[in-house]
Amino acid sequence: MTRKQRILVIDDDRKLNALLREYLSPYGFDVSTATHPDEGLRLLSSQPPDLVILDVMLPEMNGFQLCKVIRRQHAVPIIMLTARGEVTDRVVGLELGADDYIPKPFEPRELVARIQAVLRRTTETVGMGTSSFGRLTVDFGKRSVLLDGMALPLTTNEFAALALLIRYSGKVLDRDRILQELRGIDSDAFNRSVDITISRLRQKLGDDPKSPTFIKTVWGTGYVFIGEVSSDGS
Repeated sequence: MTRKQRILVIDDDRKLNALLREYLSPYGFDVSTATHPDEGLRLLSSQPPDLVILDVMLPEMNGFQLCKVIRRQHAVPIIMLTARGEVTDRVVGLELGADDYIPKPFEPRELVARIQAVLRRTTETVGMGTSSFGRLTVDFGKRSVLLDGMALPLTTNEFAALALLIRYSGKVLDRDRILQELRGIDSDAFNRSVDITISRLRQKLGDDPKSPTFIKTVWGTGYVFIGEVSSDGS
């Protein structure tokens, strides 16, 4: 029997937590909830989830701070809930390593679509094998990335973006295409999330935007992967 995918909701709104548990369960998710950051971290360690839904407004430690703590220890996908959907909140969350965001109030079905899109990223690259591009080695099955032999701690979103660019290596992908591929659903005009994700990815790759080795910006259009396949790469 296939194990249900686990979702951890960290939100101090008990009523919302109960509603999310009731709504998400029929979609095959095993939902745990926490109303305090410390409780959330304990559940994260004792019952590792496949995805975390994290509210920005939390007692003692806000969602941004908690996201930063989680990212130091776990690569689990994170969807942040923002009270007003402010662009600033979205930017901060993405810069701290969140994989997606959704403003409150939200339609439950949209949240399900976002969850399914994020989780799909963890499985869609399994059959791509392993590829090497000079100092960079990407194992798509294990979802691991090595730079100069050292593991890079990429978020789900960052790995998905890298895998997408590699899949279409040499072809320019515009921001709308990247956003659609990563989200799997139509999104609003806020496509700065693509630039933030690519910026974070470049920092971890040590890639200089002015003289790139792996990801080149095509001004006014989007991005293209320019890494050269190593002779021993698959």
